[in-house]
Amino acid sequence: MRRKKKEMKYSGIGGQAVLEGIMMKNKDQYAVAVRKPNGEIEVEVEHYVGIAHGSRVLKIPFIRGIFQFIDSLALGMKCLNFSATFYEEDEGGETAADKAFNKVFKDKADKVFGALVMIVSVAIALGVFMVLPYYITSLFEEYIRSESLMAIIEGALRIVIFVVYVASISLMKDIRRVYRYHGAEHKCINCVEKGRPLTVKNVMKCSRQHRRCGTSFLLFVMLVSVVLFFFIRVDHPVYRVLLRIALIPVIAGISYEIIRLAGRSNNILVRILSAPGMLLQRLTTREPDEGMVEVAIAAVEAVFDWKAYLYEAFGYEVDDSWLKDDEEGADRDADADDTDADGGADADDTDADDADAGDNDTADTETDGADADDTAGTETGDEK
Repeated sequence: MRRKKKEMKYSGIGGQAVLEGIMMKNKDQYAVAVRKPNGEIEVEVEHYVGIAHGSRVLKIPFIRGIFQFIDSLALGMKCLNFSATFYEEDEGGETAADKAFNKVFKDKADKVFGALVMIVSVAIALGVFMVLPYYITSLFEEYIRSESLMAIIEGALRIVIFVVYVASISLMKDIRRVYRYHGAEHKCINCVEKGRPLTVKNVMKCSRQHRRCGTSFLLFVMLVSVVLFFFIRVDHPVYRVLLRIALIPVIAGISYEIIRLAGRSNNILVRILSAPGMLLQRLTTREPDEGMVEVAIAAVEAVFDWKAYLYEAFGYEVDDSWLKDDEEGADRDADADDTDADGGADADDTDADDADAGDNDTADTETDGADADDTAGTETGDEK
Protein backbone atom coordinates (compact mmCIF):
# COMPACT_ATOMS: atom_id res chain seq x y z
CA MET A 1 0.00 0.00 0.00
CA ARG A 2 1.46 3.33 -1.05
CA ARG A 3 1.47 5.87 1.71
CA LYS A 4 0.71 9.54 1.46
CA LYS A 5 3.72 11.81 1.06
CA LYS A 6 4.56 14.27 3.79
CA GLU A 7 3.22 17.72 3.17
CA MET A 8 5.75 20.54 2.82
CA LYS A 9 5.40 23.04 5.68
CA TYR A 10 6.50 26.66 5.55
CA SER A 11 9.53 27.33 7.77
CA GLY A 12 9.98 31.08 7.33
CA ILE A 13 13.67 30.92 6.44
CA GLY A 14 15.15 32.18 3.20
CA GLY A 15 18.51 33.04 1.74
CA GLN A 16 20.80 33.40 -1.23
CA ALA A 17 24.09 32.10 -2.56
CA VAL A 18 27.20 34.26 -2.24
CA LEU A 19 30.83 33.81 -3.28
CA GLU A 20 31.84 30.36 -1.96
CA GLY A 21 29.04 30.46 0.58
CA ILE A 22 25.45 31.01 1.55
CA MET A 23 23.38 33.57 3.45
CA MET A 24 20.37 32.42 5.45
CA LYS A 25 17.84 34.77 7.03
CA ASN A 26 15.27 34.09 9.74
CA LYS A 27 13.13 37.06 10.79
CA ASP A 28 15.55 39.91 11.60
CA GLN A 29 18.62 37.70 11.98
CA TYR A 30 20.85 36.48 9.19
CA ALA A 31 24.00 34.40 8.89
CA VAL A 32 26.61 34.25 6.14
CA ALA A 33 28.65 31.05 5.97
CA VAL A 34 31.70 31.10 3.66
CA ARG A 35 34.21 28.38 2.81
CA LYS A 36 37.55 30.15 3.20
CA PRO A 37 40.56 29.41 0.97
CA ASN A 38 42.07 27.28 3.77
CA GLY A 39 38.97 25.06 3.81
CA GLU A 40 37.50 26.33 7.07
CA ILE A 41 33.91 27.59 7.29
CA GLU A 42 33.54 31.16 8.54
CA VAL A 43 30.10 32.11 9.89
CA GLU A 44 29.01 35.65 10.65
CA VAL A 45 25.68 36.25 12.38
CA GLU A 46 24.09 39.71 12.51
CA HIS A 47 20.73 41.44 12.77
CA TYR A 48 19.32 43.30 9.78
CA VAL A 49 16.85 46.13 10.25
CA GLY A 50 14.96 46.96 7.07
CA ILE A 51 14.09 50.44 5.89
CA ALA A 52 10.49 50.04 7.08
CA HIS A 53 11.23 47.96 10.17
CA GLY A 54 8.32 47.98 12.61
CA SER A 55 6.10 49.93 10.25
CA ARG A 56 2.53 48.89 9.49
CA VAL A 57 3.23 49.15 5.77
CA LEU A 58 4.90 45.74 6.00
CA LYS A 59 1.46 44.27 6.59
CA ILE A 60 -0.18 45.97 3.60
CA PRO A 61 -0.38 43.67 0.56
CA PHE A 62 1.42 44.90 -2.57
CA ILE A 63 3.03 47.79 -0.66
CA ARG A 64 5.14 45.53 1.57
CA GLY A 65 6.69 43.86 -1.47
CA ILE A 66 8.35 47.12 -2.52
CA PHE A 67 10.19 47.42 0.80
CA GLN A 68 11.04 43.73 0.90
CA PHE A 69 12.55 44.03 -2.58
CA ILE A 70 14.73 46.99 -1.55
CA ASP A 71 15.82 45.24 1.65
CA SER A 72 16.63 42.10 -0.31
CA LEU A 73 18.91 44.02 -2.68
CA ALA A 74 20.68 45.85 0.15
CA LEU A 75 21.24 42.77 2.30
CA GLY A 76 22.25 40.65 -0.69
CA MET A 77 24.90 43.16 -1.72
CA LYS A 78 26.22 43.38 1.84
CA CYS A 79 26.56 39.60 2.08
CA LEU A 80 28.25 39.36 -1.32
CA ASN A 81 30.79 41.96 -0.28
CA PHE A 82 31.47 40.08 2.96
CA SER A 83 32.09 36.80 1.15
CA ALA A 84 34.36 38.50 -1.39
CA THR A 85 36.70 39.85 1.30
CA PHE A 86 38.13 36.38 1.95
CA TYR A 87 39.19 36.02 -1.66
CA GLU A 88 40.35 39.59 -2.18
CA GLU A 89 42.89 39.05 0.58
CA ASP A 90 43.96 35.82 -1.07
CA GLU A 91 44.54 37.58 -4.39
CA GLY A 92 46.99 40.24 -3.26
CA GLY A 93 45.29 42.70 -0.90
CA GLU A 94 44.31 46.31 -1.53
CA THR A 95 44.99 48.04 -4.82
CA ALA A 96 45.95 51.71 -5.15
CA ALA A 97 42.34 52.53 -6.04
CA ASP A 98 41.13 50.72 -2.91
CA LYS A 99 43.51 52.70 -0.74
CA ALA A 100 42.44 56.02 -2.30
CA PHE A 101 38.77 55.16 -1.87
CA ASN A 102 39.31 54.18 1.76
CA LYS A 103 41.24 57.38 2.39
CA VAL A 104 38.36 59.53 1.10
CA PHE A 105 35.48 57.72 2.82
CA LYS A 106 37.41 56.20 5.75
CA ASP A 107 35.27 53.91 7.93
CA LYS A 108 32.26 54.39 5.64
CA ALA A 109 34.09 53.16 2.55
CA ASP A 110 32.45 49.73 2.47
CA LYS A 111 28.94 51.16 2.82
CA VAL A 112 29.55 53.81 0.16
CA PHE A 113 31.05 51.28 -2.24
CA GLY A 114 28.15 48.87 -1.67
CA ALA A 115 25.62 51.63 -2.32
CA LEU A 116 27.38 52.68 -5.53
CA VAL A 117 27.53 49.11 -6.81
CA MET A 118 23.83 48.60 -6.07
CA ILE A 119 22.86 51.85 -7.83
CA VAL A 120 24.92 51.00 -10.91
CA SER A 121 23.59 47.42 -10.95
CA VAL A 122 19.96 48.58 -10.75
CA ALA A 123 20.58 51.16 -13.49
CA ILE A 124 22.08 48.52 -15.79
CA ALA A 125 19.24 46.09 -15.05
CA LEU A 126 16.64 48.75 -15.87
CA GLY A 127 18.42 49.59 -19.08
CA VAL A 128 18.83 45.99 -20.25
CA PHE A 129 15.52 44.47 -19.14
CA MET A 130 13.13 47.44 -19.35
CA VAL A 131 14.41 50.08 -21.75
CA LEU A 132 16.23 47.89 -24.30
CA PRO A 133 13.19 45.70 -25.16
CA TYR A 134 11.09 48.83 -25.68
CA TYR A 135 13.74 50.42 -27.90
CA ILE A 136 14.15 47.32 -30.08
CA THR A 137 10.39 46.92 -30.42
CA SER A 138 9.98 50.60 -31.33
CA LEU A 139 12.13 50.00 -34.41
CA PHE A 140 9.22 48.04 -35.88
CA GLU A 141 6.51 50.67 -35.32
CA GLU A 142 6.41 51.52 -39.03
CA TYR A 143 5.61 47.91 -39.89
CA ILE A 144 3.32 46.93 -37.00
CA ARG A 145 0.32 49.18 -36.48
CA SER A 146 -1.28 47.30 -33.60
CA GLU A 147 -0.25 48.68 -30.20
CA SER A 148 -1.46 45.52 -28.52
CA LEU A 149 0.75 43.37 -30.71
CA MET A 150 3.69 45.69 -30.07
CA ALA A 151 3.16 45.34 -26.31
CA ILE A 152 3.11 41.55 -26.60
CA ILE A 153 6.28 41.52 -28.72
CA GLU A 154 8.03 43.81 -26.25
CA GLY A 155 7.05 41.55 -23.35
CA ALA A 156 8.18 38.40 -25.17
CA LEU A 157 11.49 40.05 -26.06
CA ARG A 158 12.00 41.09 -22.42
CA ILE A 159 11.55 37.49 -21.26
CA VAL A 160 13.88 36.18 -23.98
CA ILE A 161 16.60 38.67 -22.98
CA PHE A 162 16.26 37.63 -19.35
CA VAL A 163 16.49 33.90 -20.09
CA VAL A 164 19.45 34.41 -22.45
CA TYR A 165 21.20 36.46 -19.77
CA VAL A 166 20.68 33.75 -17.13
CA ALA A 167 21.89 31.04 -19.50
CA SER A 168 24.90 33.09 -20.65
CA ILE A 169 26.32 33.87 -17.22
CA SER A 170 26.03 30.19 -16.31
CA LEU A 171 28.91 29.60 -18.74
CA MET A 172 31.26 31.44 -16.35
CA LYS A 173 33.16 29.18 -13.95
CA ASP A 174 32.63 31.36 -10.88
CA ILE A 175 28.91 31.71 -11.58
CA ARG A 176 28.55 27.95 -11.96
CA ARG A 177 29.95 27.57 -8.44
CA VAL A 178 27.51 30.19 -7.16
CA TYR A 179 24.71 28.23 -8.83
CA ARG A 180 25.87 25.09 -7.01
CA TYR A 181 25.73 26.90 -3.70
CA HIS A 182 22.31 28.16 -4.78
CA GLY A 183 21.27 24.53 -5.16
CA ALA A 184 22.64 23.72 -1.69
CA GLU A 185 20.61 26.57 -0.20
CA HIS A 186 17.39 25.25 -1.75
CA LYS A 187 18.12 21.69 -0.71
CA CYS A 188 18.60 22.70 2.94
CA ILE A 189 15.30 24.56 3.10
CA ASN A 190 13.49 21.75 1.31
CA CYS A 191 14.99 19.26 3.77
CA VAL A 192 13.63 20.96 6.89
CA GLU A 193 10.30 21.87 5.27
CA LYS A 194 9.91 18.23 4.27
CA GLY A 195 10.33 17.26 7.94
CA ARG A 196 13.76 15.67 7.66
CA PRO A 197 16.64 16.13 10.12
CA LEU A 198 19.25 18.45 8.66
CA THR A 199 22.11 16.10 7.79
CA VAL A 200 24.32 16.12 4.71
CA LYS A 201 22.87 12.81 3.55
CA ASN A 202 19.28 14.01 3.82
CA VAL A 203 20.00 17.38 2.21
CA MET A 204 21.74 15.80 -0.77
CA LYS A 205 18.59 13.77 -1.54
CA CYS A 206 16.30 16.83 -1.62
CA SER A 207 15.26 18.91 -4.60
CA ARG A 208 17.35 21.90 -5.67
CA GLN A 209 14.23 23.76 -6.84
CA HIS A 210 12.12 25.99 -4.63
CA ARG A 211 9.00 28.05 -5.25
CA ARG A 212 10.09 31.10 -3.25
CA CYS A 213 13.33 31.39 -5.19
CA GLY A 214 14.49 34.80 -6.38
CA THR A 215 14.75 33.38 -9.89
CA SER A 216 11.00 32.73 -9.86
CA PHE A 217 10.40 36.22 -8.46
CA LEU A 218 12.35 37.85 -11.30
CA LEU A 219 10.47 35.80 -13.87
CA PHE A 220 7.20 36.94 -12.31
CA VAL A 221 8.49 40.52 -12.61
CA MET A 222 8.92 39.98 -16.34
CA LEU A 223 5.48 38.40 -16.73
CA VAL A 224 3.66 41.01 -14.64
CA SER A 225 5.36 43.80 -16.61
CA VAL A 226 3.94 42.33 -19.83
CA VAL A 227 0.41 42.59 -18.43
CA LEU A 228 0.79 46.09 -16.99
CA PHE A 229 2.47 47.55 -20.07
CA PHE A 230 -0.23 45.99 -22.22
CA PHE A 231 -3.02 47.89 -20.44
CA ILE A 232 -1.22 51.05 -19.27
CA ARG A 233 -0.09 53.07 -22.26
CA VAL A 234 1.03 56.59 -23.14
CA ASP A 235 1.75 58.11 -26.55
CA HIS A 236 5.01 60.01 -26.15
CA PRO A 237 8.19 57.83 -26.43
CA VAL A 238 9.90 59.57 -23.50
CA TYR A 239 6.84 59.07 -21.31
CA ARG A 240 6.77 55.40 -22.29
CA VAL A 241 10.31 54.92 -20.99
CA LEU A 242 9.57 56.86 -17.81
CA LEU A 243 6.38 54.84 -17.31
CA ARG A 244 8.30 51.58 -17.47
CA ILE A 245 10.70 52.78 -14.80
CA ALA A 246 7.97 54.32 -12.63
CA LEU A 247 5.95 51.09 -12.61
CA ILE A 248 8.86 49.00 -11.27
CA PRO A 249 7.69 49.35 -7.61
CA VAL A 250 4.15 48.31 -8.63
CA ILE A 251 5.49 45.33 -10.56
CA ALA A 252 7.70 44.32 -7.63
CA GLY A 253 4.78 44.58 -5.21
CA ILE A 254 2.52 42.37 -7.33
CA SER A 255 5.28 39.83 -8.00
CA TYR A 256 6.08 39.62 -4.31
CA GLU A 257 2.48 38.71 -3.45
CA ILE A 258 2.50 35.98 -6.10
CA ILE A 259 5.76 34.46 -4.83
CA ARG A 260 4.51 34.77 -1.25
CA LEU A 261 1.35 32.88 -2.14
CA ALA A 262 3.39 30.22 -3.94
CA GLY A 263 5.37 29.61 -0.76
CA ARG A 264 2.28 28.95 1.31
CA SER A 265 -0.08 27.11 -1.03
CA ASN A 266 -0.02 24.00 -3.16
CA ASN A 267 -3.27 24.19 -5.11
CA ILE A 268 -3.39 23.59 -8.85
CA LEU A 269 -3.41 27.31 -9.75
CA VAL A 270 -0.29 28.00 -7.68
CA ARG A 271 1.47 25.00 -9.20
CA ILE A 272 0.68 26.24 -12.71
CA LEU A 273 1.91 29.76 -11.90
CA SER A 274 5.07 28.37 -10.31
CA ALA A 275 5.93 25.97 -13.13
CA PRO A 276 7.87 28.44 -15.38
CA GLY A 277 10.00 29.64 -12.45
CA MET A 278 10.70 26.10 -11.30
CA LEU A 279 11.76 25.25 -14.84
CA LEU A 280 14.05 28.29 -15.06
CA GLN A 281 15.73 27.21 -11.82
CA ARG A 282 17.22 24.33 -13.76
CA LEU A 283 19.53 27.02 -15.17
CA THR A 284 20.19 28.98 -11.95
CA THR A 285 20.87 25.99 -9.69
CA ARG A 286 23.31 23.13 -9.99
CA GLU A 287 23.87 20.01 -7.91
CA PRO A 288 26.18 20.87 -4.98
CA ASP A 289 28.84 18.66 -3.45
CA GLU A 290 28.79 17.64 0.21
CA GLY A 291 31.22 20.40 1.16
CA MET A 292 28.81 23.03 -0.19
CA VAL A 293 25.96 21.42 1.71
CA GLU A 294 28.02 21.61 4.92
CA VAL A 295 28.34 25.37 4.38
CA ALA A 296 24.58 25.68 3.82
CA ILE A 297 23.83 23.69 6.99
CA ALA A 298 26.19 25.93 8.98
CA ALA A 299 24.29 29.01 7.76
CA VAL A 300 20.89 27.50 8.62
CA GLU A 301 21.91 26.33 12.09
CA ALA A 302 23.33 29.76 12.94
CA VAL A 303 19.88 31.41 12.73
CA PHE A 304 17.29 28.62 12.81
CA ASP A 305 16.55 25.92 15.41
CA TRP A 306 15.49 23.20 12.99
CA LYS A 307 15.08 20.60 15.74
CA ALA A 308 12.48 22.76 17.48
CA TYR A 309 10.83 23.40 14.12
CA LEU A 310 10.54 19.67 13.37
CA TYR A 311 8.97 19.09 16.78
CA GLU A 312 6.50 21.95 16.36
CA ALA A 313 5.61 21.35 12.69
CA PHE A 314 5.88 17.55 12.42
CA GLY A 315 5.53 16.38 16.01
CA TYR A 316 8.73 14.47 16.68
CA GLU A 317 11.99 15.06 18.50
CA VAL A 318 15.42 14.45 17.02
CA ASP A 319 18.07 12.87 19.23
CA ASP A 320 21.78 12.73 18.50
CA SER A 321 21.64 9.15 17.25
CA TRP A 322 19.57 10.33 14.29
CA LEU A 323 22.33 12.64 13.13
CA LYS A 324 24.76 9.88 12.19
CA ASP A 325 25.22 10.37 8.50
CA ASP A 326 25.17 6.71 7.49
CA GLU A 327 22.71 5.04 5.16
CA GLU A 328 20.58 3.51 7.90
CA GLY A 329 20.28 6.77 9.80
CA ALA A 330 19.36 8.68 6.65
CA ASP A 331 16.57 6.24 5.82
CA ARG A 332 15.13 6.68 9.30
CA ASP A 333 15.46 10.46 9.11
CA ALA A 334 13.52 10.72 5.87
CA ASP A 335 10.46 8.89 7.21
CA ALA A 336 10.61 9.24 10.97
CA ASP A 337 6.97 9.92 11.61
CA ASP A 338 5.34 7.86 8.83
CA THR A 339 4.61 4.12 8.89
CA ASP A 340 2.60 2.08 6.44
CA ALA A 341 -0.25 -0.33 7.17
CA ASP A 342 2.26 -3.12 7.85
CA GLY A 343 4.31 -0.94 10.19
CA GLY A 344 7.13 -0.35 7.70
CA ALA A 345 8.93 2.92 7.01
CA ASP A 346 8.25 5.13 3.97
CA ALA A 347 10.62 4.95 1.05
CA ASP A 348 12.71 8.07 0.50
CA ASP A 349 11.13 10.69 -1.73
CA THR A 350 12.98 11.64 -4.88
CA ASP A 351 13.95 15.13 -6.03
CA ALA A 352 10.93 15.14 -8.32
CA ASP A 353 8.64 14.29 -5.40
CA ASP A 354 10.04 17.17 -3.39
CA ALA A 355 9.57 19.68 -6.19
CA ASP A 356 6.03 18.53 -6.94
CA ALA A 357 5.05 18.58 -3.28
CA GLY A 358 5.61 22.31 -3.10
CA ASP A 359 9.27 23.12 -2.65
CA ASN A 360 9.22 26.48 -0.98
CA ASP A 361 12.36 28.56 -1.09
CA THR A 362 14.09 31.52 -0.29
CA ALA A 363 13.66 34.59 -2.08
CA ASP A 364 11.08 36.38 0.05
CA THR A 365 12.34 37.31 3.48
CA GLU A 366 9.62 39.05 5.43
CA THR A 367 10.16 41.11 8.55
CA ASP A 368 6.61 41.49 9.79
CA GLY A 369 7.12 39.18 12.76
CA ALA A 370 4.96 36.22 11.84
CA ASP A 371 6.81 35.65 8.57
CA ALA A 372 10.54 35.63 8.18
CA ASP A 373 11.03 35.04 4.51
CA ASP A 374 12.26 36.12 -1.24
CA THR A 375 12.81 37.74 -3.39
CA ALA A 376 16.18 37.56 -5.37
CA GLY A 377 16.68 36.78 -2.53
CA THR A 378 16.97 38.33 -4.93
CA GLU A 379 17.64 35.84 -4.90
CA THR A 380 15.18 39.03 -4.69
CA GLY A 381 15.40 38.23 -3.76
CA ASP A 382 15.12 34.28 -1.92
CA GLU A 383 16.42 34.18 -4.02
CA LYS A 384 15.33 34.75 -3.79
